[in-house]
Parts: sequence; structure tokens; C-alpha cells
Amino acid sequence: MTPTDREWTKSSWKNFTALQQPKWPDQKEVDRVLADLSQLPPLVFAGEIRALKSQLAKAVKGDAFLLQGGDCSEDFSKVTAPTIRETLKVLLQMAVVLTYAGGKPVIKVGRIAGQFAKPRSSDTEMVDGVEIPSYRGDMVNRPDPNEEARIPNPKYMLKGYNMAASTLNLLRAFTRGGFATLQRVHSWNQEFVVQSPMGRSYERLAKQIEQAIKFMETIGISTDNPQINQTELYTSHEALLLEYEEAMTRVDSTSNGWYDCSGHMLWIGERTRQVDGAHVEFLRGVLNPLGIKIGPTYNLDDIKRLVRILNPANEPGRITLITRLGVKNVEKALPPLLRGMKQEGFHIVWSCDPMHANTYTTEDGHKTRNFNDILSEITCFFETHWSEGTIPGGVHFELTGENVTECTGGARNIVDDQLFENYQTTCDPRLNAEQSLEVAFQIADMIRS
Repeated sequence: MTPTDREWTKSSWKNFTALQQPKWPDQKEVDRVLADLSQLPPLVFAGEIRALKSQLAKAVKGDAFLLQGGDCSEDFSKVTAPTIRETLKVLLQMAVVLTYAGGKPVIKVGRIAGQFAKPRSSDTEMVDGVEIPSYRGDMVNRPDPNEEARIPNPKYMLKGYNMAASTLNLLRAFTRGGFATLQRVHSWNQEFVVQSPMGRSYERLAKQIEQAIKFMETIGISTDNPQINQTELYTSHEALLLEYEEAMTRVDSTSNGWYDCSGHMLWIGERTRQVDGAHVEFLRGVLNPLGIKIGPTYNLDDIKRLVRILNPANEPGRITLITRLGVKNVEKALPPLLRGMKQEGFHIVWSCDPMHANTYTTEDGHKTRNFNDILSEITCFFETHWSEGTIPGGVHFELTGENVTECTGGARNIVDDQLFENYQTTCDPRLNAEQSLEVAFQIADMIRS
């Protein structure tokens, strides 16, 4: 019996090996939390999920472009109005630049309102000579480097739900209440051009966007038009904690289909995408758009099997393959993957994550990524797709709207010795707002050329 022939239920994943799950000290307490979660309202709705999938179907054909970005791992203490606003702001700014340059709609998907759990390479780590459990994200335990903080607490799942609900509430207010008007977003970009050391390089494109906006106003397109003063932002996270995801999975009353209502788009990571694993079993039954992270050591046959299991009907918009190959591997690893999937006729959104495989650790122990490596992988991603006759459909960043110093390089040329100045991440290094916009303008130049 093939996986697609097996009966699926939202708990059938329990019959399979589930990796990267917390070792809860009290299962009864876990069950109480899950019972509460299963009775709470959905965070997102089936109609919204279907709308995202239809937009991603356009990206399969090259008629739209996916911009996905946000925190590596969301921090409960940073679920504040200013932090949420600044993350949204930088995504909106990037989207305007990419929309104008590419001449197509940009689908904005945040790593937000649910990215509270992280896979780890080891269950434990050494801190000052003491072995303690690894930090697995705020939905599981705390990052403080002591054993008590690292004990998994199921009540954090409930807190994560509440934090996601608060975030979504604010995002909906911002995107519908005038904060995201086209004129406002472009004025932010103009400020960036003036302030950035590389501003002159981007001034021409910024002026062209300004002229386009003035033209719309001249011919009478009202600023009250929802297409001008409102926008859509979808949410995404890695579907890591299967008990939580099961509790948030509901039947849609209009279609009778199962949707994981914890987020619009879910992805499955390098460490949990085993074709016979619990995460694949769970995700094959929910109707959300799915992302699959692919690193340089991928097995092509396994990727093909994954796509068949997760998308047996080959539905456009269902699967986004997110390649995270690294600047040293992308030129060699990407072409055979593109050829193999193209040969099968799979309908895929191809997205580039230039962050994860370009991480290195400095001499003083900071994990970081270099701006030039990030940009080089994106450049190779686009050029390889063009040469193979496939469509580069999106990009996926770990970023923040805050002025952090976590990634080196960029216009201000942050160096290793400066990382300590404002290094805030509890997990992986993120592009700051200025670096994120630099990347957007660089991609825009690439698309336009």
C-alpha cells in the first residue's frame, strides 16, 4: 500500500517516527493543553488558505512572485506592536520594489505568528561544562542557559497560540487600516535611498516607482482604492510540533477538507522530511500550501517521492520547493534538481533560501552570514533557472525590521568585530532592515536586466 492509499486522519502521524519532538516531563499536562487548544478558534481560515494557494499557482507559471521572510525563531518577548510593525514594514518595502521591477504581483508571506519552535542538531548542548537540553524555541522551553529554563513546558504551546492570535490581530489592522498604503511604503523606500551608503545606486528605480504612482494619481486612481491602501500578508511557519499542529487542524464546513489553521502556509525542514516519517504523514492530509526545504545533500529520488506523496494530484500552488544549498554548492547542486523535477512534470514554486547554508561562526562565537554570500546564491539561483528553462518563483529570508548586527557585509560593511553591537537573535542570524532592502533592490536590478 502506497502512502496515498492509506487512510489519513489528523492523528495518523502517531503511527510513524516523529523526530524533533520535545521530551515533555508530564504527558497528562500536555494532553490538557492540547484539549484546550483544540477548542480554541482557528488562527487563520480555510478561505484565506485557499486564496494563498491560488496565488501560489500563479507563481508556478511565473505570473506572480513569492516573498517569504521573518524571524528565524520568534521570541515571546518580542511580540510587541513596534516589532511586528517594523517586520511588516520591511516586507512591504521589499514587495513594492520587487513588484515594480518584476511587473507581477508579489505574494507576501511572513515567517510570523507561529514560528515559535525550532529543530536542533542535538537534544543537548554543553554550557560552562554542564550538559543541558537544547533550546527548541519559545513554544517549548526558554533560551536561558540553565537546566531549569530548558525543561519543556507544554503551557508554552498555549502561550504561543495567544501570541500568534495577538500578532495576527495587529497584522490585519495594519494591512487593512491605512498603514500599508502604496504612497506610505514608497516614502519609506525614499528615506532608505537617502540614508543608505548605496542610495545613489537605487535612486533611479525609486524615482521610476514614484513616477508610476504619480501617473496613477493623475489619471484618477483614488488613494481610497483598496488595491492602493490595503494589502494582503499571509503567515507561515515550520510545522514542527505535531501535537500542536494536530490540535489546530479543523474540518472546513464549506468544503469538508482538513486545514491546519495555525498558519496559512506550512513548511517541512531538512531534519523532518523523511518520506516514511510522521511529519510527512501529517502534512499529506492537510490542504494548506506546503514548503519543502532542500539542502545540498538531497537525494533526488526522495524529493520526487515526497512531492508525489504530498501532492498526488499535482495541484499547482500546493508545493513550494525551498532550496538552501549554499554559495559553494548551488552551482553544482541546483541544475540536476531542476532537471529531475521538470522531467516529472511537477507543478512547483521554486524559492531560494540563501540564508541557512551560508552560516558560519566567528572566532568569538557569533553565528553569522555574509551579505555577499547571500546575494551570490540568489544570483546563481536566478541564472540557473533561466539557463534550465525553469521559473525562479520566490525568495525566502530570515530578516527583521530592527537595526540588528547579525549578518556581516552590506552597504555599511558590518564586520565580524561589530556583531556584538546589537546581536539579538536567540537562534540564527537575520538580515536587518537596511540589508533586506538592499537585497530587494539588487534582485530588482537582476529581474529588470
